[in-house]
Amino acid sequence: MTDRLAVRIEDLKKSYGRVRALRGVDLEVRQGEIFGFLGPNGAGKTTTIRCMLDLIRPNGGTIEVFGLSPQKDPVAVRARIGYLPGELRLEESFTVEGQLRLLSHLRGKKLDREYVRSLAQRLDLDLKSPARNLSKGNKQKVGVVQALMHRPDLLVLDEPTFGLDPLVQREVLRLLKEARDSGATVFFSSHILSEVEEVAERVAIIRLGVVAEVSEIDELLRRSLRRVHIRFRQPVDVGPLRALPGVKSLAVDGAAIDLEIEGEMERLIRALATLPVRDLETERATLEEIFLAYYETGPRNGG
Repeated sequence: MTDRLAVRIEDLKKSYGRVRALRGVDLEVRQGEIFGFLGPNGAGKTTTIRCMLDLIRPNGGTIEVFGLSPQKDPVAVRARIGYLPGELRLEESFTVEGQLRLLSHLRGKKLDREYVRSLAQRLDLDLKSPARNLSKGNKQKVGVVQALMHRPDLLVLDEPTFGLDPLVQREVLRLLKEARDSGATVFFSSHILSEVEEVAERVAIIRLGVVAEVSEIDELLRRSLRRVHIRFRQPVDVGPLRALPGVKSLAVDGAAIDLEIEGEMERLIRALATLPVRDLETERATLEEIFLAYYETGPRNGG
């Protein structure tokens, strides 16, 4: 990963009549990273993606993809992107292979049949199946293949694992990592926060049409609360533990305590070293819990 940008968005605005979908989105995605775009339905994720691809026109702000404007140079921008929309529509009169051949022709590229067969095999997708007979999950597999098959510089994926069974979801995540390792940038939205936590290096949280926070996954998790359960050999004075920086709550049950602590645990560990600890268990909050807590309390910037 480098400091060069694959995507730069400044003060992006989009309204649908009186509905302000985007209220000034600012975002930078570095080349060679996997970037997660998080937010509930209606937060502005899909609208942002569609503006990036010039599928809809913004009311204000600027977008650059590899230094190019999608509004001024849409063909050049799309040539470098593999896009999976949230709702993929296929030509039902085609087979899967025919559909992929058509898309490759529209891109002005020759279909790499061996690579397509490899992708289809990994996703358990029958290339000879008529598109009209495909289930929702198999249509999603077609969408993943068509986004990857021309080895684009930037993958823009709207809910890439939606409708897939868990084993295929895992394979899609492996494909995204492999694309990143080959030099591609991956920008994807998802409501499955466990998969974002697994593959993304950074995430943006969008709320009410504004990017409320951009953070590295590790930093988000580091700032989150840890739940700690401690059993002592006998009851102890918990006053010093309750007074430690970062301790948000502490409950006593005989010779055991449960507490929540934010940030680093070094001070807690030092304090426990002087006490008769029998057992200690810690549980870190997941990205999903952080996300839900974030939306309960609202964005830090008030937007």
